[in-house]
Amino acid sequence: MTGEVGPEVTALEETLEEARKVADAVLYEGYVLYPYRASAHKNQLRWQFGVLAPPAYAEERSAARTECLLEPGGGELTVWVRFLQVVRRAVEEATGDGFRAVPGLEVDGRPLLPWEEARTVEVTARVPVATLLPTGQVVPIDVPGGQEYQAVTDASGTVRARLVRTRWPLRGEIRVSAQPLPGPYEALRLRVEVENRTDTPDVPGRDEALRHALLAQHTLLAVTDGVFLSLLDPPEWARPAAEACRNDGTWPVLVGPPERPRVVLSTPIILEDFPRVAPESPGDLYDATEIDEILTLRTMALTEEEKREARATDERAAQVIEQTDQLPPEVLERLHGAVRYLRQAGERPRTPWWDPGADRSVSPQTDSLVISGVRVARGSRVLLRPGRRRADAQDMFLAGRVAVVQGVFHDVDDVTYLAVTLEDDPAAELEIAQGRFRYYLPEEVEPL
Repeated sequence: MTGEVGPEVTALEETLEEARKVADAVLYEGYVLYPYRASAHKNQLRWQFGVLAPPAYAEERSAARTECLLEPGGGELTVWVRFLQVVRRAVEEATGDGFRAVPGLEVDGRPLLPWEEARTVEVTARVPVATLLPTGQVVPIDVPGGQEYQAVTDASGTVRARLVRTRWPLRGEIRVSAQPLPGPYEALRLRVEVENRTDTPDVPGRDEALRHALLAQHTLLAVTDGVFLSLLDPPEWARPAAEACRNDGTWPVLVGPPERPRVVLSTPIILEDFPRVAPESPGDLYDATEIDEILTLRTMALTEEEKREARATDERAAQVIEQTDQLPPEVLERLHGAVRYLRQAGERPRTPWWDPGADRSVSPQTDSLVISGVRVARGSRVLLRPGRRRADAQDMFLAGRVAVVQGVFHDVDDVTYLAVTLEDDPAAELEIAQGRFRYYLPEEVEPL
């Protein structure tokens, strides 16, 4: 006899599925970058996000901490700590009496290359919320090392080489605890600490340390009952508690339906609340800092030899090549752009804080200041004398030119700048219409 799954459980599972899509994008961000070849300079220095190094390597952190706020309703808290474990892939050529290591090899036109792969590791902790307050809970991280061999044969079935994949053991712990917030709201401050405790007495450099590191480490938290509170936009009563949360090496955001957020994703990459993978994206390109359309077009433009090396570099790189080569035109067209939000007709956007219109005490069009006894305002002619300490090359090129002041501006630190256009610039009218000016300090101009 099987029981029915309730709507609450189904909704939570759907939220977790959405969270894992974002988490996977974070997990493999930068794993292999365009042009997806092992020989490319961009792929020589890897593993930049969420590295928890072994304690013996003091150059990078060995622990991360997540703190977030929860309004509990009882039930259970589940914590998933996820990271990558380095797997070194070496190439060995078959000899008459065994194998020998080589920097690379081809078998029937198929290149074999050494590379550092990775495998996903997930450690789960399930804790009744009620048990967190007295003592918390400690969950060990114990990931075994090992070595695997993959024979490579030619068309005749003869073993010509083998791939040797080596991974090193990882040890650590997850500490989950909670602290009640003062006041009548019965909320909790949750803390999840992840620490790498792998014993590695000899770590001469970063490459060796990464073999014993937790890479791209991030955390998922979910409650069966209760709701998490945003640290970015908390309710007013929780704002002091949100500001007191300390997150080290990671940042928690809400995931799922905004009306009842029961899942938190804490990652080494700062995200906004309720992140999601763009529906237009056809697959992971492992470089979310790039524009999908541009990256896809550049990948499609790789030469066949470059694609051949990319396929040999990593299985994920091979998937990117196949994905872009087989991309239907209508999918590529969707990458060109999308409208996420439209205002209601007649609705006016609020003036942003940085716009001069938000502060009636300033008026760039009418404000003025005195320089060397001369009042300077919009329309004044000045000689540009850029200072050497602040000016860049573009400013220095304009030294001695005559400019016309278009406004007097103040930045957030209340420093005054003159917005100017060059008097003899034929594009000055266009720059004025678009609000594109050059900015100089008062001491960098001479009134005329």
